[in-house]
Amino acid sequence: MPKRHLADLSLPERVDAVRELGEQPFRAKQLSHHYFSRLSADPEAMTDLPVASRERLAGELFPPLLDTVRHIECDNGTTRKTLWRAHDGTLIESVLMRYPDRTTVCVSSQAGCGMACPFCATGQGGLQRNLSTAEIVEQVRLAAAAMRDGALPGGPGRLSNIVFMGMGEPLANYKRVLDAVRRITDPDPGGLGISQRSVTVSTVGLAPAIRKLTAEGLQVRLAVSLHTPDDELRDTLVPVNNRWPVAEVLEAARGYAESTGRRVSIEYALIRDMNDQPWRADLLGSLLRKHLGRLAHVNVIPLNPTPGSKWDASPKPVEQEFVRRVNEAGVACTVRDTRGQEIAAACGQLAAEE
Repeated sequence: MPKRHLADLSLPERVDAVRELGEQPFRAKQLSHHYFSRLSADPEAMTDLPVASRERLAGELFPPLLDTVRHIECDNGTTRKTLWRAHDGTLIESVLMRYPDRTTVCVSSQAGCGMACPFCATGQGGLQRNLSTAEIVEQVRLAAAAMRDGALPGGPGRLSNIVFMGMGEPLANYKRVLDAVRRITDPDPGGLGISQRSVTVSTVGLAPAIRKLTAEGLQVRLAVSLHTPDDELRDTLVPVNNRWPVAEVLEAARGYAESTGRRVSIEYALIRDMNDQPWRADLLGSLLRKHLGRLAHVNVIPLNPTPGSKWDASPKPVEQEFVRRVNEAGVACTVRDTRGQEIAAACGQLAAEE
């Protein structure tokens, strides 16, 4: 883990930290304002602090977190994937996507992933380590700064949405992810002030952690990477299904939906001749109608295959029939607007190449 960073700390903890460094408590708000409102971690820009204080506080509370290895772009520059190198050489990825009505950053919560889903590039690399709260928040801050500075076509803009769908299983790094959500959503000077309703946390189905998240009383959207409605295949596609089968995952998701009043996104990567059969579409619709009713929305994701993989995307007619059948069962189902296939935007591909 990197050294303690301002973004690891709640506002009261920041006050304690500056006191420990011999500074007045109000310095905590000044530092927070620079980082979360001005989106700056450069001590030279913190001209409202005395030079001596600036150097001491920056040295202790703004250790280097992420260095850019490279950016790659597609979709006429509106999708930008970044490979970052952490202080210990760990590689992680995030993707910034500008749409006509919103801008979304997809962030990583772990370096690698321990869930071992066979069709996922990150899962095949295994878990290296959890990311710190600050390393997660830094991905968001840098994305917000890129939008402010007009780094993507369309001129200066605002980051509006955050999805925890990059490298790693967010709920396997529960405390740090939850703290990151609070840093992202707390108002200035506590955090970036982005609405909880604009944050999506995904999971492959860690049912106890979903129930724990329900008890937090947040308004973030929950996304469950289901990928197939039957336990037999899901035991292979999503190995944690051996511990928490489909019915238990959907019951935990229903608890979250009922507590928050928010629809749960059911993520379904459609894989040719694997999980795209009409009967699986029918079973998916039936299960979701039973467990979640109108509180479910299925996102069908055309698989972004990894180089040399045996896994491939389903043909368009098969995809269309799958979506039609789920909708016909009374469950909302759409195909996700896929971005970045030509830049290996499926998380883990860029790090694997490096």
